[in-house]
Amino acid sequence: MENLQKFYPIQTWENNPILRKVSVEIKNIDDDIKEFGEELIELMQLYDGAWLAAPQVWRNIRMIATTQWKETKNSIKLLSKILMINPKIIEKSKDIVVSEEACLSIPNFKWKVKRYKYIVVEYLDLDGKLKKKKLKDLDAFIVQHEYDHLDWVLFIDKIIKNSWKSNVKS
Repeated sequence: MENLQKFYPIQTWENNPILRKVSVEIKNIDDDIKEFGEELIELMQLYDGAWLAAPQVWRNIRMIATTQWKETKNSIKLLSKILMINPKIIEKSKDIVVSEEACLSIPNFKWKVKRYKYIVVEYLDLDGKLKKKKLKDLDAFIVQHEYDHLDWVLFIDKIIKNSWKSNVKS
């Protein structure tokens, strides 16, 4: 779709009440949901994000677009883009790590938050097939961040005291 960003502008926590509502489970993966799912992946790329949740673009449904990465000592490489419908975190590690995060809906800042080192997530793909993935480190942090959006939680709700960094240039 041309001008997708104009149709689905990123909403910030200050102007989007949907970001503070629990998102609705998707009952039927119809043509509208499939089209929006494809658009959500495209929007994630257009907004230069590694992840995006439907509530960030005014859709109060349980859908996230996410990426998976391969981290090495000297680089990080994009492996895939994944759309998750009705994701559920069904397992969490006991290990908690600190992750520095940013969010398209809270522009120009980064904060440190605590996240589970690994998670197992179940979700439906666009064909309605149940998938299960074990994710660790960055991939797990990304999904946890987006999963929180579906339950009205913003990462600012989880910040570690005195950990913020401004990206705003003075």
